[in-house]
Amino acid sequence: MHRTARRSTLTGGVIVAAAVALTACAGGGAADEPSSTSTAAAVDLSGVCPATVTIQTDWNPEADHGHLYQLLGPNPSIDANQKSVSGDLYSQGKPTGVKVEIRSGGPAIGYQTVSSQMYKDKSITLGYVTTDEAVQLSNSLPTTAVFAENDISPQMIMWDPKTYPDVKTVKDLGAALQKDGGVVRYFNGAAYMAYLQGAGILPESVTDGSYDGTPAKFVTAKGRDGQQGFATAEPYIYEHEVSAWGKPVKFQLVNDTGYPIYPEAMSVRTGDLEKLTPCLKKLVPVLQQADVDYIHNPSATNKLIVQLVNTYNNGWVYDEQVADFGVSQMKKLKIATNGSNSYVGDFDETRVQKVIDISTPIFTKSGSTPKAGLKPSDLYTNEFLDTSIGF
Repeated sequence: MHRTARRSTLTGGVIVAAAVALTACAGGGAADEPSSTSTAAAVDLSGVCPATVTIQTDWNPEADHGHLYQLLGPNPSIDANQKSVSGDLYSQGKPTGVKVEIRSGGPAIGYQTVSSQMYKDKSITLGYVTTDEAVQLSNSLPTTAVFAENDISPQMIMWDPKTYPDVKTVKDLGAALQKDGGVVRYFNGAAYMAYLQGAGILPESVTDGSYDGTPAKFVTAKGRDGQQGFATAEPYIYEHEVSAWGKPVKFQLVNDTGYPIYPEAMSVRTGDLEKLTPCLKKLVPVLQQADVDYIHNPSATNKLIVQLVNTYNNGWVYDEQVADFGVSQMKKLKIATNGSNSYVGDFDETRVQKVIDISTPIFTKSGSTPKAGLKPSDLYTNEFLDTSIGF
């Protein structure tokens, strides 16, 4: 399956459908050497960080997670059964004195939220927690984000430009679908869709929560319907790897409709923040540097990502062409960017407050009431960032 089956934060729990395999992956080998070298002084994480820094992702290996796989030194150990990879934690070509273990999410953890997995397994040091998930679970499973690995989310709504040549935005699409009788398919319960409906961007009458992660219904509709997706994957996949479609799609990022979540923010259990502070002071700049290094030179790490996908062999289909496209989209769409300043990985208080304001009524209505009096400072801290590290 392709990334079409990616987990989303949901208003009433996690609902994920498995997608069918569309194409065979291109083969790839693990990187024999780190993909970035430098004369910079080595970073020593031993003594302040766990002997193994364990990181829980929210999906299978992909370019969007490339900054994590950039951390791995030569000859990492791959566990096909656990869907994890581990090895010496490197920074700019030098070992840091500790190891890193990167665990896959999604099917590997039964499609649970990363927050749930972090509280179930206390060996996890950091996990990917999207801002709206952090809001939703702030009362029951509180997390604090310490590094925004991407500045904006690649979540998108896509459509056929031949069928809808005048559509430029999701709101335009909603108006066109009302006239033509089409729908936008999405994973039922997605919080962003509740926002789009509530804001009047997509009328509820043109939304359909039956999306199952496969391209079948989109193809069968012959351009009449829209669909959710990720800008770092589907535009390439549908044009080049879904033979029944085989042409471009257009899209708008959900972020650009006014839902400014931070995707997959690297987070710790809030109760562990103080204990981990000595580690995070040194580790977070390493994460920043890995992000920059990966985006600048992703080739070797992308080969490792594809090797992991092939070795895990769980139905996820991902090749180097899609990985390379993902990196190019992260650059082109400013998904991977410094944001409004000169360094990477920070959180903006106004943006986080906006997500709280938008999503609190949504989650309260669905029965997942966030923490009373929730503030942006409850959800993130920028204190560990090195302001000299940026794109």
